Amino acid sequence: MTLAIAIAGAGGRMGRALIAAAQQNPAFRVAGATKRPGSGALTGDQSIAPTEDVRSAAARADVWIDFTTPTATSAALDALAATPVRAAVIGTTGFSADDEAKIAAATQRIAIVRAGNFSLGVNLIVALAEQAARQLGPDWDAEILEAHHRRKVDSPSGTALMLGEAVAKGRSKPLAELRSTPRHGEIAPREHGKIGFASVRGGGIVGEHDVIFAGEREVVTLSHQALDRAVFADGALAAALWVADKPPALYSMRDVLGL
Repeated sequence: MTLAIAIAGAGGRMGRALIAAAQQNPAFRVAGATKRPGSGALTGDQSIAPTEDVRSAAARADVWIDFTTPTATSAALDALAATPVRAAVIGTTGFSADDEAKIAAATQRIAIVRAGNFSLGVNLIVALAEQAARQLGPDWDAEILEAHHRRKVDSPSGTALMLGEAVAKGRSKPLAELRSTPRHGEIAPREHGKIGFASVRGGGIVGEHDVIFAGEREVVTLSHQALDRAVFADGALAAALWVADKPPALYSMRDVLGL
C-alpha cells in the first residue's frame, strides 16, 4: 500500500526535489501539490497538476509535506483542518510567535514532524553537540557557523538554531538565555558560557554547518556539509512514512531516527 502525500511549494527547489524523490519510491503516491504563480516548472511525471488551493491539493492525501515560508505554512495548517490529512512534515523555518502557536494548536488534531533539517548526518551532529556541551562545560566557548545559498532569507538557519538548542540543552539552560548578541564594531569581550552564531550567504551553497567548542589549548569541531538537496527530501519522506500512523503530537527527526 502506498502513502498518499501532498507537497507544498512544488515549484520551488525543495518541492521539486521532494516530487522527484517520491516518484522514484514505490512507497509514495503524490496525490496533490501547491505551487505559486511564476515559481519553477515541475519535472518528472506531468500528471501532477499543482494548484494554489491547499484544500484541493490535500483532498486525497494522508500526509502534507511543507518546506515553504512561515506565512504559507501557517495558512496551510489552518486549511488542512478541512481535509483528510492526518499528519504533516514541516521543514519551514523562521516562524514567529504567532506561527508557533498555530503549530501547537494543529498538533491537537494531527501528528507533525518538524525539524530545521531532515538529513541523517545533521541530526546525528545535533545529538553529538548536546553530548559535547554536557561533557565539556561552559568554559569551552561554543560557536555555530552556517553557510547557505544567496536566496535564503532567514538567519541564522533553522539548522543552526537546532544546534544551538542542543548545546544549550547540554548546558541545562534555554538557548534564549545563552545566545550571544550579534557582534559588530567594538563591543565587550566574549561573555562566558554564551553561544555565538555566524552566517554566510552566497552562490548555490546547499548547506554547511559547524559547531565549534574552543578551549584554551584545543578546539573540537563538529561539521556537516550537504552536497545535494536530495538528502533533505529523503529524510522528509522517511519522516512522512514514520508519522503517518502516529497520534496527534509534535515530533522531531530525533524521534523518527530514534536518537
